[in-house]
Amino acid sequence: MAIIEIEGLAKSYRVYQKKEGLRASIRGLFRRQYRTVEAVRGIDLTVEQGEFVAFLGPNGAGKTTTLKLLSGVITPTAGEARVLGHLPWKRENAYRRRFALVMGQKNQLWWDLPAAESFRLHQQIYRIEPSRFERSRDELTSLLGVRHLLSQPVRELSLGERMKMELIAALLHSPDVLFLDEPTIGLDVIAQYNIQSFLRHYQELRKITILLTSHYMKDVAALCRRVVIIAAGRIIYNGSLSGIINRYGGQKVVSLQFIDGRIPADLARFGEVILEEPPRAKIRVDRRVVPEVLSGILAGYSVEDVSVEDPPLEAVIAEIFSRNGEPPEHQVGQIPELLKEE
Repeated sequence: MAIIEIEGLAKSYRVYQKKEGLRASIRGLFRRQYRTVEAVRGIDLTVEQGEFVAFLGPNGAGKTTTLKLLSGVITPTAGEARVLGHLPWKRENAYRRRFALVMGQKNQLWWDLPAAESFRLHQQIYRIEPSRFERSRDELTSLLGVRHLLSQPVRELSLGERMKMELIAALLHSPDVLFLDEPTIGLDVIAQYNIQSFLRHYQELRKITILLTSHYMKDVAALCRRVVIIAAGRIIYNGSLSGIINRYGGQKVVSLQFIDGRIPADLARFGEVILEEPPRAKIRVDRRVVPEVLSGILAGYSVEDVSVEDPPLEAVIAEIFSRNGEPPEHQVGQIPELLKEE
């Protein structure tokens, strides 16, 4: 069952072009110049019930704009979208009670009040029955290990603790859809791991539909089986996480450990040398010639250990972003072909 249905969704803005200098500023009072920024350029997407989908893209690609459209914060320039059967920008109360939006750079809790007071406010806003509210609050605070912090002002909490409280506030009314925009931004490794573990457990327990944007590939690898990549307002990939490597990862990383402790001076003839730490070395080679490369190395040198791996996900994603950050107009017709996972 499709929970999120998007067809031809687009959003553009008129941006005032302010020029430098006093004379230009005065002229701008009477004759303003604008340019059109296309944040989202007609995307199509369907998300099924219970899916945990990563929504990736470089800065300015249109990720946050799409989440704002789906949550009804802004209205589109063109296209349609349905979430749980609702038109988001109609802002119906029936829809508001069924989704939640968490933005890592925005606070929904009162800064100078304890989180418990903000939770009570959410109870009244969403008209949560007292027994259900207490049950949800206690469950969530226990899962995230912050029950002892409920009476502490939010401003005194660490960044990781605040994000846990933000998640609790978003989930108190048991939404069916959760939009997460950079939920682990700025968090340390331990806080990221705790948030990831909680989200994975909660999603498996409640089977809610989650759409996640993140720049941390560890979030994606730990939580999502499906990945949607957007660049310059267009979807350029929609498929499995492993499919990204298969499609875009045209190279392999060969790790070598030499018995005599010396790295051959001519190792570069087999591929790009990306690491030299005697007795270990790593080379990047085209995946199609890996067997020939291994045969040549093993025949010519004394190798104690060897392994072949896919390149790091971060490197593959970065290459996709750089390749598609500003696609030229003549590529537009090619983009639909990328939507189908091979």
